[in-house]
Amino acid sequence: MMNELTLLQRIVVWVLPVIFAITVHEVAHGWVAKKYGDNTAFMLGRLTLNPIKHIDLVGTIILPGILLMTGTGFIFGWAKPVPVDPRYFKNPRRDMAIVALAGPVSNLLMAIAWALCVRLGVILNMEAISLPMIYTGIAGISINLVLAMINLLPIPPLDGSRILTGILPSRLAWKYNQLERYGFLILVLLLMTGALGAILAYPMYIAQQLFFSIAGL
Repeated sequence: MMNELTLLQRIVVWVLPVIFAITVHEVAHGWVAKKYGDNTAFMLGRLTLNPIKHIDLVGTIILPGILLMTGTGFIFGWAKPVPVDPRYFKNPRRDMAIVALAGPVSNLLMAIAWALCVRLGVILNMEAISLPMIYTGIAGISINLVLAMINLLPIPPLDGSRILTGILPSRLAWKYNQLERYGFLILVLLLMTGALGAILAYPMYIAQQLFFSIAGL
């Protein structure tokens, strides 16, 4: 469906969903961390939906832009990580896992919101209003599902690794987290070799079918 759009139209359609998906994801981490006793993100002014506070030049602008322009059909990115200090938590490993889970959960909630946006566009059936809502909503569903799934991968420092760390025995968790220095490289290699797309293809297909059904498509 997106193939019908020009490059400029695709940029217009994707820009808000990408910014909101990445920004809310990080705010969710900081908000839950605050609930568990860590005010670090709050004190640094990061519990805001102002995207300027969260934008990472490479992860928020350059990488999504390149993926969009090259027409890969696979768009993702990241913002500046919200700082979390587990020393303020009563149960650091458990609470850190919950804080990590908050990011992907926020993306799934946003995917639902975008699906309802699409459904409203379909119900209105007014081309001038409905088409922008439908296209933007589809982009919103897609980017949020991709971000949720990528972040749930057990590759340090992705959220999935923090969740797994909260489950593993302490000694094994410590050894596992030594992989963090190689995490970004592993992710880039998975992306460049097409392995990332292969890993996510089926789960993404199932999730899209579910959310598109909510959207009435």
